[in-house]
Amino acid sequence: MTRRTTTGRTTGKAPLVVVGDALLDRDLAGSADRLAPDAPVPVVAECAERVRPGGAALAAYLAARDGRDVTLITGLGDDPAGRALRELLEPWLTLVPLPLAGTLPEKTRVLAQDRPVVRLDRGGGRVREATDEARAALRSARAVLVSDYGRGAADALRDVLAERPPLVWDPHPRGGPPVAGTRLVTPAEKEAHGFAPRDGHPGGGLRAAAQHAAALVREWRVAAVTVTLGSRGALLSYGEHPLLVPAPAAHHGDSCGAGDRFAATAAGLLADGALVGEAVEGAVAAATSFVAAGGAGALPPAADGPATAAPDTDDPHALADRVRAQHGTVVAAGGCFDLLHAGHVGLLQAARRLGDCLVVCVNSDASVQRRKGDGRPVNPLADRVRVLRALACVDAVAVFDEDTPERLLGDLRPDVWVKGGDYAGADLPEAALLQEWGGQAVLLPYLDGRSSTALMARAAEGVR
Repeated sequence: MTRRTTTGRTTGKAPLVVVGDALLDRDLAGSADRLAPDAPVPVVAECAERVRPGGAALAAYLAARDGRDVTLITGLGDDPAGRALRELLEPWLTLVPLPLAGTLPEKTRVLAQDRPVVRLDRGGGRVREATDEARAALRSARAVLVSDYGRGAADALRDVLAERPPLVWDPHPRGGPPVAGTRLVTPAEKEAHGFAPRDGHPGGGLRAAAQHAAALVREWRVAAVTVTLGSRGALLSYGEHPLLVPAPAAHHGDSCGAGDRFAATAAGLLADGALVGEAVEGAVAAATSFVAAGGAGALPPAADGPATAAPDTDDPHALADRVRAQHGTVVAAGGCFDLLHAGHVGLLQAARRLGDCLVVCVNSDASVQRRKGDGRPVNPLADRVRVLRALACVDAVAVFDEDTPERLLGDLRPDVWVKGGDYAGADLPEAALLQEWGGQAVLLPYLDGRSSTALMARAAEGVR
């Protein structure tokens, strides 16, 4: 067993054991503006190489970056790819290696202008057998994620997994079925179609996904199956009427690693005590943000170690920095949001569609009182922030104590600043500030007749 050299962040999150097949992923990213003279293929020039964990190693690495204590049980040898992966992972998590027949699988993508041109695969190593060390680690685990890439790790430990079924099983067409009693299985849409009984719905779409998921719940004898649908979200089935969890926004960026992000998030939330539906909702949101930020290819280098852990998406400044680094658009909107109503929600949803993340700048309690007078806010800051964060269209919340958010905006430097349409005809004091860094202030219309003041007046009238 290889112990990680640093402990990372201290959190109250439950530890997680990941069982599965590790890969070494490599991106060669450059630009292409011409075709080769000897063949009609693009010439990718000035390639920069980035190496990162892949497969089960990526799922474990993402869970560790979340601040979770992670143990990874995986096939690992002493070949160059295995040594490179070990070096990437050791600062982050505890490794329990399984003997590997052959060399560690490697997947190399060549990208031009951030778009894949070709993928090169090599290394066909498979796990030979389980070890006593791996069995002991698995039997003592509080929570288990199986990330099965069809290279033998899950099959070698199937008997132990059957004793205490895992929380989440992320399956692969080359692997075996999940063990009975697994709490949640997470196939992608095409995988669910391939796994489902042949007498199921032959087509695609939501109806087919629902029928496939229900059939797999019964065939696999698991508690629930969620079929991931990419930019459409995920469909969760317990065997009957499904629950559709839509993605908070549609992103068409690099989806590499999104399935691992989904599975790692769902397993972590279940380990922390969430219900299955809550875990799927959280996983959809996490996978959506992951794709928006650039996917696995945009992760900070694993070799940097936990001291430079990826920013929490609730940290507005770190989120804005990360989106800008990926050439995305940062949108900010502001207000008191004392009594959240349909007008607020419509404004925030429209604001989120203007860019790649939305940071809501909210007045502190003292700031609201100065602006609105005694008796305001009705809801304290902690409650207002919690409600805003619960909205799928809101990526982060930032608080300012001044009467206006100029200082906060100067720190965030958003590309777009949004105000409600009730400011029409008046000067936007933030507009000149946004121009300093090339940003733009815009007005969006409110729903007519919706306001916190009007809500309070109607409530008071009802009491009288």
